[in-house]
Amino acid sequence: QVQLQESGGGSVQAGGSLRLSCVASGLTSSSYSMGWFRRGSGKEREGVARIHISGGDTYYTDSVKGRFTISQDNAKNTLYLQMDSLKPEDTAMYYCAARSRSATQRAKHPFDLFEDWGQGTQVTVSS
Repeated sequence: QVQLQESGGGSVQAGGSLRLSCVASGLTSSSYSMGWFRRGSGKEREGVARIHISGGDTYYTDSVKGRFTISQDNAKNTLYLQMDSLKPEDTAMYYCAARSRSATQRAKHPFDLFEDWGQGTQVTVSS
């Protein structure tokens, strides 16, 4: 069973930076993609960034392109999200997620069918 634990959230002023981390355990050879998602107050959950574990192919939602960077350290089983030039609209609970190879093959969008989720870490950006 895949378990994910996020950390690194906090409060920052607009224009500032934060780096989120997600330590994963239980990943297997069938684990294929990992991603970051967020849910702002009163909003639906949205995908932020996704990376393929093998090969490192990345995908970002338009609103964070050029500001956020997703990366991984496979030796440490850790996923990162470097967030720069933060804006108040980035305020949300951020979640780490993982997806198997079979789900990735069935997905019709880069953010579809993620199966395992962390508990989340809160990011608050003040103006």
